[in-house]
Amino acid sequence: MPQSRQLAAIMFTDIVGYTALMGDDEDKAFSILNQNRHLQKPIIEKFGGRWIKELGDGVMASFTTVSDAVNAAKEIQTQCIEQAAFSLRIGIHQGEIVFEGDDVFGDAVNIASRIQALAPIGGIWISESVHNNVSNKKEINTKFVRVETLKNVKEPVRIYEVVTNNNEPELSNLISQKPLKTNVNKSIAVLPFVNMSNDQEQEYFSDGITEEIINVLAQIKELKVLGRTSSFSFKGKNQDLRVIGEQLNVKLILEGSVRKSGNKLRITVQLINVADGYHLWSDRYDRQMEDIFDIQDEISLAVLHALKITLLGDEKEAVLKRYTDNTEAYQLYLQGRFHYNKWAGLEGYNKAIEYYNKAIDKESEYALAYTGLASCYLNLWFFSHLPPDESLPKMKEAALRSLAIDDELAESHVSLARMKFWYEWDFKGADRGFNRAIELNPNHAEAHEQYSMLLGITERTNKALAQAGKAYELDPFSLMNNWGVGWTSWMIGDYAHMREQGKKLIELEPNFYGGHLILGTENWTMERYAEALSELKLAVALNNGAFTLSWLGCLYGIMGEQQKAKEVLDKLLDMSVTETVGNYDMAIVYAGMGEKELTLKCLEKGFERHEGMMVFTRHWAKLIPWFKNDPGIIALSKNIGLPSNCVI
Repeated sequence: MPQSRQLAAIMFTDIVGYTALMGDDEDKAFSILNQNRHLQKPIIEKFGGRWIKELGDGVMASFTTVSDAVNAAKEIQTQCIEQAAFSLRIGIHQGEIVFEGDDVFGDAVNIASRIQALAPIGGIWISESVHNNVSNKKEINTKFVRVETLKNVKEPVRIYEVVTNNNEPELSNLISQKPLKTNVNKSIAVLPFVNMSNDQEQEYFSDGITEEIINVLAQIKELKVLGRTSSFSFKGKNQDLRVIGEQLNVKLILEGSVRKSGNKLRITVQLINVADGYHLWSDRYDRQMEDIFDIQDEISLAVLHALKITLLGDEKEAVLKRYTDNTEAYQLYLQGRFHYNKWAGLEGYNKAIEYYNKAIDKESEYALAYTGLASCYLNLWFFSHLPPDESLPKMKEAALRSLAIDDELAESHVSLARMKFWYEWDFKGADRGFNRAIELNPNHAEAHEQYSMLLGITERTNKALAQAGKAYELDPFSLMNNWGVGWTSWMIGDYAHMREQGKKLIELEPNFYGGHLILGTENWTMERYAEALSELKLAVALNNGAFTLSWLGCLYGIMGEQQKAKEVLDKLLDMSVTETVGNYDMAIVYAGMGEKELTLKCLEKGFERHEGMMVFTRHWAKLIPWFKNDPGIIALSKNIGLPSNCVI
């Protein structure tokens, strides 16, 4: 068959989430494939392009000029978004192509395909050769993304994004160096009140008052309230308030101090406009300890008055709501929360449980203390400090008790929804729980973050992006929120933003292993094994636990380093004598080594014990090739309640 060589622009498009959809609803999947064909073909022809072929749910086309290719891509994305039937990723590269009959070959084809796989949902990414040819076109705007090493491509490729007015909101906007610029006219960060007491043991009290005010203001739907972690990240740093406001993307900052001596209190507080440093309101309260609840109400109402927010009905009731009038129980509760917020593992959670129980002894109907217990027991299970039969019944009992006392506590709904999601695999029940929590408290960052993970697991891509973005906007300095955004990116196949998130985590906290684990997984997914290995070794150096070790052992197996994989496996077996090692952890090391029978045996045990990480089973097909079509893995995924087909 005759061949010809010529310079051409190659465009690849791909339907986001098509494989999972195929596993759920074949008729709908084929309908979307037909819609995609009828949408793209006339546009490609309109711009003088040549429809080469369909590749599953993708399309490859060639164009004589790069401007025609880019303009065609822009119109395709516009039409796709207007029809709202599905989402696309598009990649374009220009190079020398070999035409043979109705097909094309060459490095340019490979590069275009690789760029398309990296592109964000609703995005158009192009190589530098395309960028150079369209940079002088007024109707085409581009911006540099990064340099990327592509599989089977010798030299690194500089990648650019085509900027359009109709792109779907991208996760990159939500996880950039500064939070997404939204309408922040009524947005506030409550900085940690300074402990002015001579006794440093009173730190729990000043922190607790700060949290109480954050939680009260968070009930107001009209007000954006930054989460605790982000506000507390500035504790003791004495930074310029304008700098803090810029970093947190808020207009207002509330700051104050607390002096407690015996039964006497002095609390000073001021509300400051970030733009000019002007004090909108300030006050000082010299009271007795029994007045603490009145003081918190007065501060919250004064802030809302300064913002000209009028409280009506349910919101007024929520702001003025009290969960106890017992000051002893309240102080014990604050001490429990102080230890919980340290995230100090088994010891820290047990200390928090001790104080929460003491608070309940003083006030048996203290709903918030029960929510604190529920969160502690859930985390003791989730982080493998306690087995499920020891921790989860106590968690459920505490959460249900809190809701029996008061069914409008967002925290209790979040705890129960987390258990339904990670342990019971009742995804519909978890969905209802997270939605109820968000309805009760729209500023609850953890509810948005956890919900984004659920949506990512169940392949509701656009909603997952929106919830991840909201969590990040509310608490951009939270390690858990940034961690959740990173894994949501992985689940929905947004690897470029996953990479950015890993880097952001390392910047936020260099001693946290999570950033390196995310970067390692992104490199692994893109088959950059040497880079992946380097990052996973760093993760293990920071956290030498079963969770991180299992990822490293699996990668050793994938890379053919069987002896090193076995050494990791032996270490996990030794660890299991004195601490909890998940069957899932063992399974993925066996999987990397190609030990299919042992993998499935471990996964079956993990299934029987409802280990939380089991919900990621089908996503591991991105890392372990044989997972994709293995009947045992497919059956296991169905039993968990996940779509049987794996997203690649």
